[in-house]
Amino acid sequence: MGAGIAHAFAVAGSRVVVVETDRAAAEAAQARVARSLTLSVERGTTTRAQGELLAAVTTATDASAFAGCALVVEAVPEDPALKRAALARVEAVLAPDAVLASNTSSLSIDGLAAGLARPDRFLGLHFFNPVPASLLVEVVVGNATSAAVADEAVGWVRALGKTPVAVRDAPGFASSRLGVALALEAIRMLEDGVASAEDIDAAMELGYRHPAGPLRTTDIVGLDVRLAIAEELHERLGERFAPPGLLRRMVAEGRLGRKTGRGFYEWSQ
Repeated sequence: MGAGIAHAFAVAGSRVVVVETDRAAAEAAQARVARSLTLSVERGTTTRAQGELLAAVTTATDASAFAGCALVVEAVPEDPALKRAALARVEAVLAPDAVLASNTSSLSIDGLAAGLARPDRFLGLHFFNPVPASLLVEVVVGNATSAAVADEAVGWVRALGKTPVAVRDAPGFASSRLGVALALEAIRMLEDGVASAEDIDAAMELGYRHPAGPLRTTDIVGLDVRLAIAEELHERLGERFAPPGLLRRMVAEGRLGRKTGRGFYEWSQ
């Protein structure tokens, strides 16, 4: 997700800094972004020169590299403690008028803001995977988020060529809450033997014109990510978001979807 967000801002004309935990991770991130940007040039989805795009993205291993940024989007895993620690480190080096955002797909923005010195400069920017091709970004407004910051964020999303959907801080926001509800029911149907994964997905793709069915989408998102979101929603909204046993077993077995080559589908090709 971080590489995809960096790609989107670079193509839109921004200078981008990617901070990773160590030099190996930073070099891997630089390579991912470079491959993605090069592919955009080859496909003609950007008119910017390849050299210009690659020069716009730099990597680092310390949060101090964010000091001159107007916007920082945190994209660490969906662990509240990990996110709060990362956000606090970043806020400490930012200018007072900079904006800090989280790419969380389900965690409370107000909860993440609780440890910040400037919660009025903080909000959620929930990007979707794959970021370069996705047209949607949820702008999640916390109770402390200033109206000016929310408006600024909407403008940034539009400058990326994407559509902003503004939502208040609520469990699962809009997209995750609806998407996970559909995915969990599809997993229960598969677990109960109602139909095959292919047929469950075809029902939504052909009957409701979804570009990808809920099980294929779960493979793309990552079963571990779906499980983490479901557990968060289960805790906050009740039993209707209880993760199915099949989902827990597949995550325990390392069948996480496309990123591991196997989930509800085989992705070896």
